Amino acid sequence: MFKGSIVALVTPFSRKGGVDEAALKRLVEFHVKNGTDGIVPCGTTGESATLNYEEHERVIEICVKVSKKRIPVIAGTGSNSTQEAIDMSLFAKRVGADGLLLVSPYYNKPTQKGLYLHFKAVADSVGLPVVLYNIASRTGVNIEPETVCRLSQDCNNIVGIKEASGSLEQMSRIIALCGKKLTMLSGDDSLTLPLMAIGGEGIISVVANIIPKDVKALVSAFKRGDIAQARRLHYKMLPLIKAMFIETNPIPVKTAMGQMKLCEPSLRLPMCEMMPENLAKLKKALKEYGLI
Repeated sequence: MFKGSIVALVTPFSRKGGVDEAALKRLVEFHVKNGTDGIVPCGTTGESATLNYEEHERVIEICVKVSKKRIPVIAGTGSNSTQEAIDMSLFAKRVGADGLLLVSPYYNKPTQKGLYLHFKAVADSVGLPVVLYNIASRTGVNIEPETVCRLSQDCNNIVGIKEASGSLEQMSRIIALCGKKLTMLSGDDSLTLPLMAIGGEGIISVVANIIPKDVKALVSAFKRGDIAQARRLHYKMLPLIKAMFIETNPIPVKTAMGQMKLCEPSLRLPMCEMMPENLAKLKKALKEYGLI
């Protein structure tokens, strides 16, 4: 259901600190025009951890209204509180989101049984298509392949997983266990091509915030069997992808978007502006790619 080049959308803030709604609307249109296959507001890249409830809901609502069903909106509604995740997911459903991205509960460090019960409770309560989000480096807990498989078997609306474990072996195990019942999406830009080679269906991308056409072109080239073109784009993008993670995401990508005049580079504490030496490296990568 959700595949291709999907962007993990930044949340633009004004210089005064609030959500820049005008800039957010422009970014949604930017991705519609550039062929992006889906938008994920309020994920990691969208700084959901520092949005208050009203802002979180408003960002999702704006994305849905502006997209006008021209592009799927997969709302980030995960939480370390199951009831909170259900409440946010029900809001996303009410305003017309096409699906949900549910990050594994962070800080709590639940058992695999707890993870299963958490995701099942949200999926059963809301009914929208659900994409699981596995990123143990942020949450402190890994969703094991067997747990993913059990969820895909027991919940018909759990349709995909964004895998950011960095492990192709784990991704392979999930694909082997779940087959076509679950769509595998990369959570790491550098692994888009390798993952598609083992059966993945695309990427929820950070770098697509600034080069949506190239990310879409890589995915499309692989799907039509033009492996040489997909490989060329992979290596073309690799230095830029590396620069996107020279500091904690979304610091570099938002800084890059500021350099490109796509939105203000404003961040919220504890996210802060880049160190000067890293900023110089980022600017170099942007110049070499032809973006500034």
